[in-house]
Amino acid sequence: MSKESLQWLNENTLIGFTDKRGTAWHYRASHQGAEPNHYPGPIPVTDVERRLFGWDALSRPIYVEDPVTGGLAEVPERQAIVRSDNGHVMGIFSDSYEPHPYREWLLGTIARLLDDDLSIGSAGLLRSGAVAWVSVEVPENIRTPEGVEFRPNLFGATSFDGSLATTFKRAVTNIVCDNTMAAGLAERGQQVKIKHSRHSKLRLGEAREALNIVYEVADTFTAQVKRLCETTVSPSQWVKFLDEYAPVPAEIGRARTLAEAKRDSLLKLWRYDNRVAPWSGTAWGVVQAVNTYVQHEQAVRGAGRVERNFLRAVTGGVDELDRETLQTLEKVLDRPVFARVA
Repeated sequence: MSKESLQWLNENTLIGFTDKRGTAWHYRASHQGAEPNHYPGPIPVTDVERRLFGWDALSRPIYVEDPVTGGLAEVPERQAIVRSDNGHVMGIFSDSYEPHPYREWLLGTIARLLDDDLSIGSAGLLRSGAVAWVSVEVPENIRTPEGVEFRPNLFGATSFDGSLATTFKRAVTNIVCDNTMAAGLAERGQQVKIKHSRHSKLRLGEAREALNIVYEVADTFTAQVKRLCETTVSPSQWVKFLDEYAPVPAEIGRARTLAEAKRDSLLKLWRYDNRVAPWSGTAWGVVQAVNTYVQHEQAVRGAGRVERNFLRAVTGGVDELDRETLQTLEKVLDRPVFARVA
């Protein structure tokens, strides 16, 4: 379950192209309010601004009680970033921190880059508005000959709580399980990052370069799926992979119980779950099993599942997860699946 309530997710996230991807897991008709948050096609830029970004992030001074006078004394060189609509304090920073307004840095940049083949596919707010994202996607799902259906996209994300630099990053959404996956296992993910510092600015050329990557993702990911599906993983190799990825301690106790539960979840995905089972016996099945387990089955602590998965996607955690899975499998197979580029 997400740390954000179902009500929040239904009112503060917008999901586009549902005719292609289906409804989000959090969709509840009873929580939709005056307008549905699902769109059968692309999400209009004006709807993102009106429904999500119709407020400002304001810098306000911070005061503490003066123990001598009993009055309020301003804290020097510090500022609070608050929402203009409800006063919620999203973060406290030094005076060198530069907020990146969502309308300008996310929506404005994205709007200038959209064309006939790219549209907004999702957008949302997390952490009471302190984190936001906009995703640009192609209108049609892409299906590989191996039966893997996916959507290449570009995330634009930023925050007012210090958790994220403004980031534009490519990714892939696997439709069968709504997983975010690494767009290129043989290379480091391409992205643009801008820190929240004074005089920081996004050069449109940088964002356009990141956006152009979306057109390349389809070919890269399709070739990656083909290679992984061609790589056979025998039953004994799958067991050896589990021994490497989720070793069971000899000593009885909590660690052993957790490891056994982890292996049991992965085995069920491998054998019976339609998100993984159609590709069991292949390297793609292994990558898909671990990715699905971590994003949808593994216990989440200290954050909601939506928040955790989103931050993983933007900060590169998903790329590292898939890459480490492949490295573990290559150790078991005793050979590389494909060559890597630095």
